[in-house]
Amino acid sequence: MELQPIQNKIFEIRGYKVMLDFHLAEIYQVETRVLNQAVRRNIKRFPEDFMFQLTKDEWKNMLSQFVMTYPTKRPKMALPLVFTEQGVAMLSSVLRSETAIAVNIKIMRAFVAVRQLILNPPVNEVKELQQKFEKFQEYIEDVFTDYNDINEDTRMQLELINETLAELQMKNRELNKPRNPIGFNAPQYKQQLK
Repeated sequence: MELQPIQNKIFEIRGYKVMLDFHLAEIYQVETRVLNQAVRRNIKRFPEDFMFQLTKDEWKNMLSQFVMTYPTKRPKMALPLVFTEQGVAMLSSVLRSETAIAVNIKIMRAFVAVRQLILNPPVNEVKELQQKFEKFQEYIEDVFTDYNDINEDTRMQLELINETLAELQMKNRELNKPRNPIGFNAPQYKQQLK
């Protein structure tokens, strides 16, 4: 049996992490009535901080939490017993089968895992992704700022090059501008010969 299904059956009531009698009976593979009879026969082993019965209001509140997921076969008036971690540990002395011992070990591990989750909650993956995204966004903004700076510098350099080219073209036009001929005007005579 995996720990996760057991962890899903651990609830908080009156400040205790508890398991319901019918969940425990299902896990131990006994009828709820048999489990409760064994507990009642050994009631001195189960003080109030090990096991207690839910009130009508507590049970109604519990039913509203999981009525769709956990079908119950309880009569309306039978209020379930709930067992704290110590109560579940005590069940191993009341239910003495090999199955009960093996299941009890797994349940104890599930309680420890739940306690660890409370003490060391897992890293919120969404928050972690959000932080990574913010860092990436800052990086992109820096890159674009650098790009815009480079782009601005490049624009200025291109303008200077264009200005220089325009100046050179002006000088080139002036140098290649036809000069007024000095002396005899030969171009008209050459055209007539053609």
